[in-house]
Amino acid sequence: MNEASVSRGTSLYLHVPFCASSCDFCAFYQEQPKRPDLERYLAGVERELELDPPGRVETVFWGGGTPGLLPAEDLARLGRAVTGAAGRPAEWTVELAPSSVRADKLAALKEAGVTRVSLGVQSFDAATLEALGRRHSPKQVEEAWALIEDAGFASRNLDLMFAIPGQDESRWMDDLERAVDLGPDHLSTYCLTFEEDTAMYVKLSQGKVKLDPEFEAFLYRRTWERLAERGYAQYEVSNFARPGKECRHNLITWEMGEWRGYGPSAASQWRRERWSSPADLDGWLRGVEAGAPAREHVRRLNASDLLADSLVFGLRMNAGVNPFALAKRFDTELPAGVNALFADMVEEGLMELAGDRFRLTDEGRLRADAAGVAVLGKFG
Repeated sequence: MNEASVSRGTSLYLHVPFCASSCDFCAFYQEQPKRPDLERYLAGVERELELDPPGRVETVFWGGGTPGLLPAEDLARLGRAVTGAAGRPAEWTVELAPSSVRADKLAALKEAGVTRVSLGVQSFDAATLEALGRRHSPKQVEEAWALIEDAGFASRNLDLMFAIPGQDESRWMDDLERAVDLGPDHLSTYCLTFEEDTAMYVKLSQGKVKLDPEFEAFLYRRTWERLAERGYAQYEVSNFARPGKECRHNLITWEMGEWRGYGPSAASQWRRERWSSPADLDGWLRGVEAGAPAREHVRRLNASDLLADSLVFGLRMNAGVNPFALAKRFDTELPAGVNALFADMVEEGLMELAGDRFRLTDEGRLRADAAGVAVLGKFG
């Protein structure tokens, strides 16, 4: 295939389910990295990509789990499988944990065509990392980042987390400053959420940790202010970038493009269908080895579904949405209730009209989840 055959607004997501240990806040499907299971997984990915290749895509993203746990030769093997099925994308991101970063692994990723590395730091503070159940040290973060810089990837992101039990304003702002001082071109800052079936959720249910929405809102504001001062433009509630360094893969997702997921538990939105693969290595492999990858939670998407989700995710972005243009894109009608809702939100100071786009104000972004629920309510 030639470059002109790349489909814009399409992505490939590969889930690498292996983790050495489970962090207290993580609800993603994961497995211990035993060599026989790794071999079965690698062969399964190759087979799944052969059975249902996506064609040339604009972006690729490897998440987990911890993709960096795989040895260099395994990463190279996965890379060959992906490029054989989807070519070399313009943007190719791989998530790495600090404790898994090695020079040979980075070289294998660079050779495969990876352009962007996302390092899951969460914090530079030892006590905060312990509260999260993370297994790396602040020193390992610095060492991993130096190796990533030396490898020369086109873009580098740091993932951070705030509103962690025991973390006060000073410790969070110190984390933020240390991250910025490393010079990434992209930063993702997430407020801790308590997902069911996690150790952190158990602590919450037992009263060992507590929610503090007012403090969370305060930290959101401080984060936005400080990163703006340091030259990082917010383009989504939790994402900030230097000019031209926004994560295109994320944007495709939020703009309701198309993505194909491969590997156990991977989600797909493709050809107006949405589904997920079994969140179980054996269950996923059974379907792949039989030549018919299993699909769970399959849902056919109509124009109204796509319009509703475009509005919900679009409002999380600083650019906002043009609801009438989106309705035209999906060839459907905008529910009358959406107009009234947006008018009310403008009146309340939660939204503003900038040209032909509605976008949330700072106060509105603090309530982005509630705004999304309200939008969905207008679609019946």
